Amino acid sequence: MIRPDIARMAPYQPVRPFEALSREMGRAPADIIKLDANENPYGPSPRVHGALAAYPWYHIYPDPQQTDLRAALADYVGVPAEFILPGHGADELIDYLCRVLLEPGDVVINCPPTFGMYDFDARLSMGRVMDVPREADFRIDPDAIEDAVARGGKRAKLLFLTSPNNPDGGLLPPDLLDRLLALPLVVVVDEAYIEFADAASVAPRVSETPNLVVLRTFSKWAGLAGLRLGYGVFPLWLMEALWKFKQPYNVNVAATVAGLASLQDLPLLQERVAALKEERDRLYRALQTIPHLEPLPSQANFVLCRVEGRSARELYQTLWDHGVLVRYYDKPGLRNAIRISAGLPEQTDRLLAALRAWAAS
Repeated sequence: MIRPDIARMAPYQPVRPFEALSREMGRAPADIIKLDANENPYGPSPRVHGALAAYPWYHIYPDPQQTDLRAALADYVGVPAEFILPGHGADELIDYLCRVLLEPGDVVINCPPTFGMYDFDARLSMGRVMDVPREADFRIDPDAIEDAVARGGKRAKLLFLTSPNNPDGGLLPPDLLDRLLALPLVVVVDEAYIEFADAASVAPRVSETPNLVVLRTFSKWAGLAGLRLGYGVFPLWLMEALWKFKQPYNVNVAATVAGLASLQDLPLLQERVAALKEERDRLYRALQTIPHLEPLPSQANFVLCRVEGRSARELYQTLWDHGVLVRYYDKPGLRNAIRISAGLPEQTDRLLAALRAWAAS
């Protein structure tokens, strides 16, 4: 009864729940330094806690058009509300794009190493994924992308790009985006980490660019990863289809209340973003001084680090034993590497002490 392609698919590998990690590590949650999922260690704005506690209408279905949230996002992003669609995390909007635009066998261009949900959702929608691997320095190859689109022909429908990219933190150059927007397909720019970058969002371009989609999230900069709130900026022709397609109550009232409270406390949250950028840069500089580690400069809230001459898996386990969680990679295009999220200063101190002990061992 199950679709054969689904039966053959490997499951997406999410990070393990914090509670499960606490039990497995035999440590109290407060004693774990969690730097493996690019979460915001400062958590939500205090206004979020107050707004959630005071909200009286949890027994009433949410506004299916998220009117107040879209209006607030229009001010924040700088685009009219009619171009904005909130989602149950940006992940839901990736799924919607694939299901609205793809017929079985249509082509999705993916540029690994990158966020794994593009490939995952494309395959769930019976799309055909054409991988165009990144260069050794994680830059995308525009010639290879153009070749893949040509080979896909009329079936080439979507190109997913991330800026800053996960896992390396590199930005998509504006001239390269201009070149790719000339291709006959929808270009999706995922800006989950744009608040941490020294670059402007491309979201304002959507209103004049019919094949550009921009995805954003509250998970990173606003500390709302657990409430699952994202949004997309879509051209109007695509918004018309999405309004018909989306689940009517896809964004719950708690996420909406938290999103609005976050947008009402921008000075505090932007101060925290600035602190995380400083800590990211401090981490990058410190990693450069530790033997066997080769960090890459990043415009996100994490640093990718190649491990030279020793095992990244061994390093991951050593940090685990010290109560420090990082992301370990060993896959095509990303061998023997770890990714470290920017944390609080005291978390960075503990991480660096463990790294220096490992390098000296």
